[in-house]
Amino acid sequence: MKKYILIIVFVLVACEDSKKKVEIPSGNEWDLEGWKLIWNDEFNKSELNLDKWSYEIGGHGWGNNELQYYSDADSTAFIENGKLFLRAEVVPQGAGSPDNLRYFTSARLRTSGKGDWLYGRIEVKAKVALGQGIWPAIWMLPTDWMYGGWPQSGEIDIMEHVGFDPGHIHGSIHTESYNHKINTQRGGSLKLDNIDTAFYVYAIEWFEDRIDFYINNKKYYSFQNDEKNNFKTWPFNQRFHLLINIAVGGDWPGSPDETTNFPTQMEIDYVRVYEKI
Repeated sequence: MKKYILIIVFVLVACEDSKKKVEIPSGNEWDLEGWKLIWNDEFNKSELNLDKWSYEIGGHGWGNNELQYYSDADSTAFIENGKLFLRAEVVPQGAGSPDNLRYFTSARLRTSGKGDWLYGRIEVKAKVALGQGIWPAIWMLPTDWMYGGWPQSGEIDIMEHVGFDPGHIHGSIHTESYNHKINTQRGGSLKLDNIDTAFYVYAIEWFEDRIDFYINNKKYYSFQNDEKNNFKTWPFNQRFHLLINIAVGGDWPGSPDETTNFPTQMEIDYVRVYEKI
C-alpha cells in the first residue's frame, strides 16, 4: 500500500512541475540583441489581419502614372502556408471606374493607424516580384504629415525593385530637398541573386541622427541627419507607417511588355518592428 501511495505522489509532483515549466514566460523568440519586438505579423492566420493592415484602393496613378488598380480582392492579397502573397495580374475586362478603367490589378497594404512608429528597426522578410514594368516596394510614409504633403513630410523606401534592372535592390529617402522629382534623392543599392525565389530580410534601423539600410544584416547605405533642425532635409522626427505593394508601370519602371509574365507575385514571410533598448 505504501508503495502505491509513493508512486501516486511522484506522478502528481511530476505533473505539477511540468505545468510550471509550461507557464514560465520566456523572452520573445524574435527579440534581437539590443532591440525589443513591439509589433509583428507572422501571417499565421488564414486571412489578412485587418487589426494590423488596411487596403488602399484605387486606380488614379498614385503620383507616378502607375497603370494598376489597387484592389481588396482575394486574388491580389492572400495568406497561404503562413506567407502573405501580393499578386499583380491582368484584368481583360478592366477594373475601377468606367471612365478610368485599369487593365491590371494588384494590392497595396498599409499599417497607418494600426502600426505607426517613431524610430526603431523595421524588417520584412520577402521574395520579390519580377518582370518588365513591375515595381514591388516595402516603404514608409508619414502618418501625420506634419510638414505638408509629399515630399515635405518625407518618405523612406526600405526596398524597391524595378523590373528592367533585375536583382538591383534600392533603399532611399525622399524629402523636400532630396527627392527624385528634382534628381536629388539619396539612397543606395545592392545587387542580389534569386530575389524572386530566395527570401531576403530587408530592414532599416532608424535613429534620431541617421537611418541605416540593411539586407540580411549587411548595411549598404546610411542617411545622416544634418542636425540643422530643418524638415526640408530631415523630416524623420515624426511617426511613419509601413506600406507593401506591387505597382505595375509608372514613371520609373516603364510599362509591361511581351516579356512580362502575369500573374507575378511578392511573398512575405514576416514583418517585425523593434524598439531600441
